[in-house]
Amino acid sequence: MDAQLQSEYKYLEEISLNAWPSHKSELYDGWLIRYSHNYTYRTNSVEQVGASSIPIPQKVAFCENAYRHHGTPASFKINPLLDPSFEQYLAERGYEKQHVTDVMTAELGSVKLMSPAVEEFEFGNHLGLPSSVRYSDDLVVLVRPLITDEWIAGVLHLNGTCDPIQRRIVPAMYKAIPKKTIVCSVEVDGRMVASGLGICDREFIGVYAIYVSPACRRRHYARAICSTLLLEGSHQGASRAYLQVVSGNRPAHDLYEDLGFKDFYTYWFRSKEV
Repeated sequence: MDAQLQSEYKYLEEISLNAWPSHKSELYDGWLIRYSHNYTYRTNSVEQVGASSIPIPQKVAFCENAYRHHGTPASFKINPLLDPSFEQYLAERGYEKQHVTDVMTAELGSVKLMSPAVEEFEFGNHLGLPSSVRYSDDLVVLVRPLITDEWIAGVLHLNGTCDPIQRRIVPAMYKAIPKKTIVCSVEVDGRMVASGLGICDREFIGVYAIYVSPACRRRHYARAICSTLLLEGSHQGASRAYLQVVSGNRPAHDLYEDLGFKDFYTYWFRSKEV
């Protein structure tokens, strides 16, 4: 693999790892083992983040025992940086390919955003973010710098999270994000019907938690939220953006392409009940 491309892959993997903490994690001989009661694959899987010295079979067995203790499947993240023989080893042990995800990037200088009619600021706001961004057709995106309990509750409702353990631990995961955040939502009759989260790290803004209520789709809410995140990200000093979208989610992929994002690389997981 070209050294420059390898460096870029590693960089994106690093900042995306910063952006989405797990409920618990441990470092084991260069492998980061993440536990989050199966909330997402990313936060409940093993990522290779450093040099390794222990034989692979011994390390995989260790991870399987750890996930067995936590009562979840064992999952390993597979990205272009890994030696293909590692995935082959997992496949031979019965691990199945799951949750294929495309990483997309964009240069903020060339994205195609919805044009806001006005950015509205609360009196005394010294944080540099508007309190809302108003678009045409009375579409208003609310903007906050901090993740609140109310916003998290809205996200869990929008993405259908019902498991009581997940509903207990996920708020702490969101609040553990160490980077500057831009928190967006759309409300209808006082109820949150769309969400989005921007996470700023160095020159990038990561786009996360884009959810829209099924009853409110095809109203350009996701486009408006993404436009707001990217616009405010650029105001906060970002020059590039990235996001992660499940392969096969054609409507989302089409939206992001239309905004100016391009496919960069793909990762997936190998998972097995243990």
